[in-house]
Amino acid sequence: MAPEDVTQKDSYKLFTTCTGANVKYEGSKEFEAQLVVRVKSGNPPDIAIVPQPGLLNTLVTTTGKVKEAPKSVSDNVDKWWGEDWKAYGTVGGKFYAAPLGANVKSFVWYSPTLFAEKGWTVPTTWDEMIALSDKIAASGMKPWCAGIGSGDATGWPVTDWLEDVMLRDVGPDTYDKWVAHEIPFNDPQVVSALDRVGGILKNDKYVNAGIGDVKSIATTTFQDGGLPVASGKCAMHRQASFYANFFPKGTKVEEGGKVFAFYLPTTNEDNGKPVLGGGEFIAAFNDSPEVQAFQTYLSTDVWANEKAKATPTGGWVSANKGLDVNNLVSPVDKLAGNILQDPDAVFRFDGSDLMPGAVGAGSFWKESTSWITGQSTKDTLDNIESSWPAS
Repeated sequence: MAPEDVTQKDSYKLFTTCTGANVKYEGSKEFEAQLVVRVKSGNPPDIAIVPQPGLLNTLVTTTGKVKEAPKSVSDNVDKWWGEDWKAYGTVGGKFYAAPLGANVKSFVWYSPTLFAEKGWTVPTTWDEMIALSDKIAASGMKPWCAGIGSGDATGWPVTDWLEDVMLRDVGPDTYDKWVAHEIPFNDPQVVSALDRVGGILKNDKYVNAGIGDVKSIATTTFQDGGLPVASGKCAMHRQASFYANFFPKGTKVEEGGKVFAFYLPTTNEDNGKPVLGGGEFIAAFNDSPEVQAFQTYLSTDVWANEKAKATPTGGWVSANKGLDVNNLVSPVDKLAGNILQDPDAVFRFDGSDLMPGAVGAGSFWKESTSWITGQSTKDTLDNIESSWPAS
């Protein structure tokens, strides 16, 4: 049994104690493909944890088997979650799925010990971050390191960069329009955002610290891209919360430690505190009383805190406002929890996950890689735009 299966099962114990109902949990690495097949063949689970809104939408629209969430679940989501989260569990104006866990992508990894030694302060605005980058570059050290290599998925870290900057530059509403292709991929606002990313990732004074030149970003795996932060050869690396697991064993990942993270600052404070990330949802294919009771439990603050306590090694967080951040174990989880609970936080899903596969898992990755190795912003965005499937 995988470690994540154990923590999941442990978080259900209170429900069994209170109701007497047993929950049979089944994990699968091929879950996404298997679930659609099982539902279409008439053998769905009672409940499934759906890892992203795109799959929820597919299940609702192509199988017709997902049950609308009961009022008790809807009420809990209204109480414990933001409107942005409820919208992602809604398809065609009907609410189906309560959110569960979440992850934060809007992180910049740095070394608190190196910052203290050099007298650098953590930036809280984009301009401060660029000024710090210039200061570090002037001292003879390249400030940023990156890697976008990921086999067939090479290029995806650039897509995260662009999504984060789009959210900050144009705000959530225009971001949603871009993701839904209601504005073209090569819109001037997207050109401006990618050029802003290029001001860091294609700046030979800034990258690729501890690794090589700009082009080395394309040949460095995303797993290795931030490691120079831990060795003191790189000041900053933008990557999601999961990157904590890639630093060498024994690295102190905490405030004041060898490595920690700060929130990627916004470029425009009028757009609130944008948070790019991911999350999962609970969808039901059965509306029996015991299934609805379990759905209700999973949408409460009680379950969120039980799950946090059942995850002693860390690596789990939720945007549930009733989650006591002190129940989270790792400093990175606590940082993510505080960001998600910030009243000014505006959460949006990773855009490429919501785009058609030909773009989000195809041309967006490929063209981003070509952009790193010298292709112009205009050609990059024009090529992605022309690859968007006709509706």
